[in-house]
Amino acid sequence: MITVSFTRTIRRSSGAGLILLLASPACTTDKLGAPVSNAPPSLQVVASGLTNALFVTAVPGDTARVFVVRQDGVVRVIRNDSLLAAPFLDLTSLVTCCGERGLLGMAFHPQYATNGSFYVDYTDVNGDTRVARYAVSADPDVADPASATIVLSQAQPFNNHNGGMLAFGPDGYLYVGLGDGGSGGDPQGNGQNLNTLLGKILRIDVDGGSPYAVPATNPFVGVAGARAEIWAWGLRNPWRFSFDRTTGDLYIGDVGQSAREEVDVQPAAGPGGRNYGWVTMEGTICYNAASCTQTGLTLPVLDYPHADGCSITGGYVYRGTRIPMLAGHYLYSDYCTGFVKSFRWVGGLSTDLRDWSVELPAGTGVTSFGEDARGELYVTTQAGAVYRIVPKP
Repeated sequence: MITVSFTRTIRRSSGAGLILLLASPACTTDKLGAPVSNAPPSLQVVASGLTNALFVTAVPGDTARVFVVRQDGVVRVIRNDSLLAAPFLDLTSLVTCCGERGLLGMAFHPQYATNGSFYVDYTDVNGDTRVARYAVSADPDVADPASATIVLSQAQPFNNHNGGMLAFGPDGYLYVGLGDGGSGGDPQGNGQNLNTLLGKILRIDVDGGSPYAVPATNPFVGVAGARAEIWAWGLRNPWRFSFDRTTGDLYIGDVGQSAREEVDVQPAAGPGGRNYGWVTMEGTICYNAASCTQTGLTLPVLDYPHADGCSITGGYVYRGTRIPMLAGHYLYSDYCTGFVKSFRWVGGLSTDLRDWSVELPAGTGVTSFGEDARGELYVTTQAGAVYRIVPKP
């Protein structure tokens, strides 16, 4: 429900003295009381000084707080736009930072309100990936550091391409992003190897086993020579993926090598198991070859050349209410050039491509987008700024 209030403008004609009443919307609010505007988007600073801010997320249903993940291992709480003094979680003693390592992802369990569980993805002191479960303490703004349980471990052969994104899907399963293991050009061939978790997005059931179970509907369950946890493969470094909270479609921003950056989409109705092409393909072109076999590969729905950027920062489909003109648009950025662009994915095609860089000048070093419980979007930067995307005043 949207509530609209009106102002009235009275205009007299010069001839017959006619009075014309013109009604125009002055203010609108959504059902939660948040303002809605037909103005274009802009950026509002929510917090600053959070060096190496990498992500923003929220507890399902909690409209008062957002949580900011810092690469050095600290999670901070912003309540009603005020940064709380005490960290929610401090893992600095466990985390290797920085470069492409560190505390890289966080996801709250869909039933967090009753079970208090959340998950983090970090690079440990040996340089390997750990996914761990933690619980909140008696203080709702502070986690219990002694509650850790390691859910998943993965050795990392190099110091880059760690992935790190975590997200619960509409199905209640936890999705985990892992890069191809690093170096350049995927020297170990991990992207096209189904017998490793590297270069993949995993789908695991954290409620069905200890430390997890594999959903029976995963595409490689029972397939010889394949890891059953794999949901998607052929990825180089999926630096942020997200689910459209309305459709359930999965959007993946996959960082390229030296030529192309890409966005891939997995439809919610699909069974999983899609091969997004790396290292055979880089975006829509063959990698280091004039031609290549593309049979069985799923090409990106959008890619762009390195003349426009060097490292994609995947985002979210906007499903908030404050900025109607963004509705249904997937927003993404680039770490090197800092543009903010969007498109709508309709009928399997990317349409309505827009560039919001003038309206949303976050600058270079855009590390991530985030989404709060209302579906409003945030932007974080390496310099430590946390922005909310709001209607232009």
